[in-house]
Amino acid sequence: MKSKAFLKNALDAGKPGIGMWLTMRSSFLAHTLATVPGFNWLLVDAEHGQITDSDIYDLCNTITNRGISPIVRIPSDESWMIKRALDSGASGIMTPMCHTADAARAIVASSKFAPQGTRGCGSPFTHTVFSIPARTYELECNNNLLVIVQIESRSGVENVQDIAAVDGVDVLFVGPFDLAKSMDIEFGGKEHEDAIAKTLKACKDNQKYAAIFCSSGEIAKKRLDQGFDMVSICTDTGSLVKECTAQVQITLGQ
Repeated sequence: MKSKAFLKNALDAGKPGIGMWLTMRSSFLAHTLATVPGFNWLLVDAEHGQITDSDIYDLCNTITNRGISPIVRIPSDESWMIKRALDSGASGIMTPMCHTADAARAIVASSKFAPQGTRGCGSPFTHTVFSIPARTYELECNNNLLVIVQIESRSGVENVQDIAAVDGVDVLFVGPFDLAKSMDIEFGGKEHEDAIAKTLKACKDNQKYAAIFCSSGEIAKKRLDQGFDMVSICTDTGSLVKECTAQVQITLGQ
């Protein structure tokens, strides 16, 4: 299974995690985006994207077969949602709005088979995404799947050292837009950047990977230079609109 833990392997080797947001449920689109050189993950957004529970297996299978990791963001940190995402072949789960260490511990427990956690066992499909026997998946998944919690609230930032210290949490992922909104502060202002820096420090202090949502390569490079380990560079919808707009403007001589 380790051979198909593409993002985790890259992070463990000190290489940056570079990917993007997939909000549309087309496996054809996922297949195409997964061929972009340099990507090692795609975010399957089942929180804000138009992706439902029944779409996740097909997307995970498609993305994994292209040699990069599907990370599934679920709508909430409920145990059954974590189980469904992992049973559909996710290489990792991302949970929104992690506010406390207790919440992080519950997320970890739901993501791991016993004895490390309480995840139920029995999916007849999961192991096929990784092209391994079911028993091999059961024995190896606890050490090869990523648990990613989002820090995007004032309480999350206030508790970020405790959250980062939770055993089994692999990545703390800053959601900068929700962070600014929940803290009622200026996006990109000093208080906002201080909160992001505090999260980055907590990751370094606790040997966890630091990640952040970015909407462009320019921003992503800035965050990597700051010490972040994992960044997004764009979204599917944003990229389509941006490219089409640029070509229309060229056509019209604007």
